[in-house]
Amino acid sequence: MSLWQRIKSWGKDETKPVHLQRGELGERAAKKHLQLSGLKFLTANYRSSRGEIDLVFRDADCLVFIEVKTRSSERWTRPAAAVNARKRHLLSQTALDYLRLLKHPEVRIRFDIVEVLLEEGVVREIRHLPNTFALSPPYRYG
Repeated sequence: MSLWQRIKSWGKDETKPVHLQRGELGERAAKKHLQLSGLKFLTANYRSSRGEIDLVFRDADCLVFIEVKTRSSERWTRPAAAVNARKRHLLSQTALDYLRLLKHPEVRIRFDIVEVLLEEGVVREIRHLPNTFALSPPYRYG
């Protein structure tokens, strides 16, 4: 590899696994789609000790926690089906950590899923599923 090629690729991780590359592509596509839909972007990949939330948006007076599921096929099941009870529980706990960080604002919250379908590495379809689930029991907010 020439010096110029090394400089151009500096900082890029070309060894990143394909599923992570797809996930990042899906999150970028979901972010753009939601912004075009009028939601206000707040942060991406919020992490706490209990988990990660892909995207956080504001929709009027509502804080929206988004889980993005990117798939290249729907042969077996829809991408949203991967957000099972355990995942919803972890997302709930992480959302509460985010709200604690903000000093418990008086806002409504909701959990959305965005399905991103790829075809040969290109985004084919984006489906926004608003208010897909509520805080996992026994948690409450507000």
